[in-house]
Amino acid sequence: MADKAAAPEEKIEYEVDSKEKEQYDLDQQVEMKDDRPLGQEFVEEWQFTWRASVIGSILGCLVAASNTYLGLKIGWTFGASLFGAIFSFAILKPLSRILPLWMGGGYFGPKENVTAQSAATTAGGLSAGFVAGVPALYKLGLMTTPKGDAAALVLFTISAAFYGLFFAVPLRRHFVINQDLPFPTPRATATTIISLHNSVEGEREAMKKAMWMGIFFMITFIWSLIAHWVPFFETIHILWWIGYSTGYTNMMSADAEWGWYFTFDWPFFGAGLMTPGSTVITFFVSSIFLYGIIGPTLVTKGVWTGSHGFSSEGESAQKFYLWPGIALMVLSSMTELFVRYEMLWRACKGGALEMYSACRKVIVLFKVKVLRRGGEEVDQAVYHPDIDDTYKPEELVPVYWWGTGTIISIIFTCAIMGEFFHMPVYQSIVAVIIAFLLAFVGIQSSGETDINPTGSIGKMAQLIFAGMPAPSTEQLQKNNLMAGVIAASAASQSVDMVGDLKTGQIVGASPRSQFLAQAVASLPAIGIAVGLFILFAEAYPCIINEDLDTANCEFQLVAVMAWLQVAKLLTGAADPLSKACIIVTAVCAAIGVIVPLIKFLAIPQKYHRYIPSMSAIGIAMINPSPEIPFSMFLGWVGGKIWKRVNFKGYDDFMYSVAGGMIAGQGISALLKAVFTLGGVEGNIFYASCIEGDVANCP
Repeated sequence: MADKAAAPEEKIEYEVDSKEKEQYDLDQQVEMKDDRPLGQEFVEEWQFTWRASVIGSILGCLVAASNTYLGLKIGWTFGASLFGAIFSFAILKPLSRILPLWMGGGYFGPKENVTAQSAATTAGGLSAGFVAGVPALYKLGLMTTPKGDAAALVLFTISAAFYGLFFAVPLRRHFVINQDLPFPTPRATATTIISLHNSVEGEREAMKKAMWMGIFFMITFIWSLIAHWVPFFETIHILWWIGYSTGYTNMMSADAEWGWYFTFDWPFFGAGLMTPGSTVITFFVSSIFLYGIIGPTLVTKGVWTGSHGFSSEGESAQKFYLWPGIALMVLSSMTELFVRYEMLWRACKGGALEMYSACRKVIVLFKVKVLRRGGEEVDQAVYHPDIDDTYKPEELVPVYWWGTGTIISIIFTCAIMGEFFHMPVYQSIVAVIIAFLLAFVGIQSSGETDINPTGSIGKMAQLIFAGMPAPSTEQLQKNNLMAGVIAASAASQSVDMVGDLKTGQIVGASPRSQFLAQAVASLPAIGIAVGLFILFAEAYPCIINEDLDTANCEFQLVAVMAWLQVAKLLTGAADPLSKACIIVTAVCAAIGVIVPLIKFLAIPQKYHRYIPSMSAIGIAMINPSPEIPFSMFLGWVGGKIWKRVNFKGYDDFMYSVAGGMIAGQGISALLKAVFTLGGVEGNIFYASCIEGDVANCP
C-alpha cells in the first residue's frame, strides 16, 4: 500500500565464535565478518519445525481476520511478515528455553524465525479475493449464499493458495538472485530478524516491540468489544450534538447525513501511522471537498437527491462520484505501472525465460522418471544449484515438487472453474496464463517499489477477458470477475512467497524449509479465509445483497464497488450515466493518466512525495464514509508528533503499535459478528447516539 522508496542495500556485520562442534550458547552474540548471508556464518540443525509453522500460521490467521475487516471497508490489506517475525520470536524464544525438547523446546535461531515468519505471511495473505471480486459476484446476484457455496469457495481457495505457492519457486532465481531486487519490506523483515538474534540487547528490544504490540492489541481489542454494548466507545457525534445545542441544522446534517463524526477506528489510526503523508493528506482533503463542501452544496441546490443511495429517482453524491472515482483509481494505478515500461519488460522477459527454463527441467525430469531415458541429465537439470546460489541442493526445492504441484494446481483450477463457475476449460487456461504473466509484473513492482498492484492486476485481467464469449450476460460477468480474482490471487500469493524467499536469502534460511512452512500454513489459512467471509456475510448481509447503498452497512465495500462496476462496464451492463457524470468521468480519466506521466517523466524523484495521490482521490470518491480518512489523518498526525517528540521510540515501536491496533480490532470484529449472529443484544447504553435513540446507533 505504502509507496516506500527502496533503501540502499546495507551490509550487516556479524562475529561468530569458531567451533568445531555444533554447540551453541542460548544467548550467543552473532556479528557478521563480511557481507555473506547468515547461513554461511551460523548453522542451525533444524530450520523447518512444527512449532515455528504452527505459531506462524496462528499469527497469520490473526492478520487474515484484520485484513478481511480492513479489505471489506476500504480495499486495503497489510502483510504479516513483520508481525509474524516479531511475535513468533517473542513466543518461541522463551518457550525454547522453558520447555523440554520433546515438548517443543530447544534452540530457536534466526533461520527458524524465518520459517515462522513465512508461515505467518502465507496464512495472512489469502483474503485478497474475499474483499473484492467474490463479494462482487454476490452483489450482482451471480451466486446464491456464501454458506450454500462453501464447497466452491473452499475448493477455489485451495487452488489459489497452491498455484501461487508452487509457481513462485522457479521465479526465485530471476527476481531474488539474478536481479537481486531490493524488496524493501522483506529486507526490513530480514534485518529485524537478524537484530532480534544478534545479541542479548537485540532480544530485549524484540521483547519491548512485542510488548508494545501486545499492549495496543489488547487496548484495541477490549475497547472495540466494549463498543458492542456502549456505542460511545465506537462513535462520537460531536457535530450533531453541537448543532442540536445551538440550533444549527447544517452542522447536524454534516454529522448525521454526510458522516462527519469521530470514530475510534483503531485499524485506520494504525494505517495512518504507516502510510505516507502524500496519500493520507490527499485522501482526507479530497473527502473534505467531496463530502464536506461540493456534495452538501449541490444537494442544497437540488442538483443531487442526497448523500447516499443508488435509486432511479435521481443522482446522489455517492452515485455521481462512483465512476469518476473508479476512472481515477484504476487508470492512475495502471499508468503508474505502465510508465515503468522497462520494469515491465524485465519482469515479463525474465519471468518468461525462467518459466521456459523451468519447463525444460520438468520435461527432463519426465524423461528420466517416467520414460527412463537420459539419466545423465537429471543432476544438472533437476538437482544442480544455480550458479549464484549459496545453498546446497538439499536446501533447495526440488523441481519435481514445484513442477508436479504447478501442473496439478492448474488442472485442479480448471476443474473447479468448470464445475462450480461454469467457465470453459480453454478460458480457465487463459485465465491462469494471464495470472502467471501478471504475477511477474506484481513481483517486479513489489521488488522495486514495495507496491503490489493487486487491484490493477485484477482490472487488467478483467479488461483482457472482456472479449471472451459466454452464453449470457450473467455468465460473462461471472467469468470476468473470476478471471480477475484468479489473477489477483496469483499475484498476491506469488509476491508474498518470493518476498519471503528474499528474506530467507538475506538471513541464509533454506528455501525448502520456507516452502514447507508455506505449504503447512496454507492449509489452515484456506479454512480461515473462507470461514471469515462466511461469518461476516452472515452477520452483515449488506456485504452480499444486491443493494449498492452502503450508508447503513458496517463496511464501505470500496474495492467491491470498483470490481462490480468494471465488470458491468466491460460486459455492456453498466447503468446509464448523466451527461455531467460522463464529462467528469472523462476529465478524471484524463487526469488519472496525465498526472502520473508528469510525475514519473518530468519531476525528479525527490519531489514525488509532494504530489497528491490520484489513487487516493479516486478512493475518496468511492468511499462515502469520511470518518475513515479522518481516522487515518489523526493517526498520521499522531505519528508525526510522536516522531518529533521521541524519534527513537517512533523508529523502534511505530510498526509494533500500528500492527497491534490493526490486529486488535480485526479480532474484536470477529467476536462482534459472532455476537450479531448469536443474538447477543448490543447498544445497551445508547445515550450518546443521535437524539439518544438506539435506532440511530451504529
